[in-house]
Amino acid sequence: MRSTTLLALVPLALAAPSKRASPAPLHVPRGTGDNLIEGKYIVKMYDNVATDSLHRTMTATAAEPDHVYDVPGFKGFAGALSAEELENMQNHPDVEFIEQDSVMSIDAYVTQSSSTWGLARLSHHSRSATGYVYDESAGAGTCAYIVDTGIYTSHSQFEGRATFLANYADNSNSDGNGHGTHVAGTVGSATYGVAKKTQLYAVKVLDSSGSGATSGVVAGMNFVTSDSRTRSCPNGAVANMSLGGAVSTAINSAARAMISAGVFLAVAAGNSNTDASTTSPAAEPQVCTVGATTSGDARASFSNYGSVVDVFAPGQDVLSTWNNGGTNTISGTSMASPHIAGLGAYLLAAEGKKAPQALCSYIASIGTSGALSGIPSSTVNKLGFNNNPSG
Repeated sequence: MRSTTLLALVPLALAAPSKRASPAPLHVPRGTGDNLIEGKYIVKMYDNVATDSLHRTMTATAAEPDHVYDVPGFKGFAGALSAEELENMQNHPDVEFIEQDSVMSIDAYVTQSSSTWGLARLSHHSRSATGYVYDESAGAGTCAYIVDTGIYTSHSQFEGRATFLANYADNSNSDGNGHGTHVAGTVGSATYGVAKKTQLYAVKVLDSSGSGATSGVVAGMNFVTSDSRTRSCPNGAVANMSLGGAVSTAINSAARAMISAGVFLAVAAGNSNTDASTTSPAAEPQVCTVGATTSGDARASFSNYGSVVDVFAPGQDVLSTWNNGGTNTISGTSMASPHIAGLGAYLLAAEGKKAPQALCSYIASIGTSGALSGIPSSTVNKLGFNNNPSG
């Protein structure tokens, strides 16, 4: 009997897999928080592994597998593994990788029933729809630079998410005009913002009169380029420039540098009812140039247009935050651009990272098409849309 037992063990010993040079990688899904399932794993085998090898591997675990995968391109199993079994699987030569199991769920969308008309328009293809419908990620993990007159950072609508970073306009680290605070509110305030969880950063380049030297604007832009490389913005960075002047090689060059650093840059098309190619930074092809619309889905009478315009957004009678802690309703392509800067931050958080120019192209591609009146033939007829699946 003893010799029979020894003979029976020989083929088993010969069939045991040899240890690999380095363990198979163990992946833990990012951003799952408390949704990891303790002690449960998905074991992915190499594609060329035979089915009988898959079944032999599964028998090495004490627990029955929860799932067995045996289709071209995905062989493996899922189930409970002890610490010892996990180590053995990582050392198995037929295992490609192991991933800890986790819980997936429906992406939750939130409806803000009493939103501004601009937010409602951004989340629906139909002009008659009301309420702002948005993914609950709401721009979390993104940074939004407001290159403007500053931000009244103490405004309750910013919920502590607004920070004054740099000043290239004057000696007052505040918003003496209100314009920058209004813009920041459209990008990311709690009630009036597109990306309600983004971090807002003030880079002041215009004084209380709303003016600033080109040299100071370039300095502010270069600050964003430098700061964005070191600031923690895990889901990406955007910037808004609701300002403009004569075509400037320096401004356009600084804009390209910002974009090369990975910052999505939305800019106002201008308010002169003329071709936007006559103003900077709107004329720079790499930026995302934004025209303004009315609540009636018409191009605003003041909005610039032309082939450099990438997309339109609400820009007339826009309600947002103001530098006195309250609100104000104003109009301009300055109000349209932050809708798109906020949309950029929102999409980066909700759908994943994209390069700045790719993100602008994506925003245009998903925009509501052909809905606007008063659009010249040389200008795109696209209205910003947040990809709301019920929109």
